[in-house]
Amino acid sequence: MTSYIGLVRKEAKSDYGVDFPDFPGCITAGSNLEEARVMAQEALNAHIAWMIEDGDELPLPSSLDEIMADSENKGAVAIVVEVPDDIGKVERFNITAPISAIKVIDSAARAEGKSRSGYLIQAALERTRAGLFTTKPRHAIVVRGGRSGRTAAAKKEKARTAK
Repeated sequence: MTSYIGLVRKEAKSDYGVDFPDFPGCITAGSNLEEARVMAQEALNAHIAWMIEDGDELPLPSSLDEIMADSENKGAVAIVVEVPDDIGKVERFNITAPISAIKVIDSAARAEGKSRSGYLIQAALERTRAGLFTTKPRHAIVVRGGRSGRTAAAKKEKARTAK
């Protein structure tokens, strides 16, 4: 794993903000220190994934001494945020889906300017992070569009294929 330094900052009547000197523009916040730490991990992972997707080169981690020598960082509290070595690496896999579903997915992906794979991965990650497939507490992700539910036909199809 590679470790980067995040800086926690807190002003009166504000949340705990976190920024990353090695990644200008990568910022997040939490209402308490633990939430700020969790949000920092998620923000940095997403920021790095987008950089890799855009073909940008990742910076080498700055040392704590280098970061704290900057007068703008005086009073900030440093935290270490580790980035998994496999972030940004891809693996090919196949799925089976009804043609009608693929057409809907392809149409939605085109409307958002995404590939089919990119659209499916984003949708799956949003649902996972929103707590729909996990018992972990929700943190930084906001899912638009109300609640997700299945139509009666989809429920019947799932029940039929499960037998």
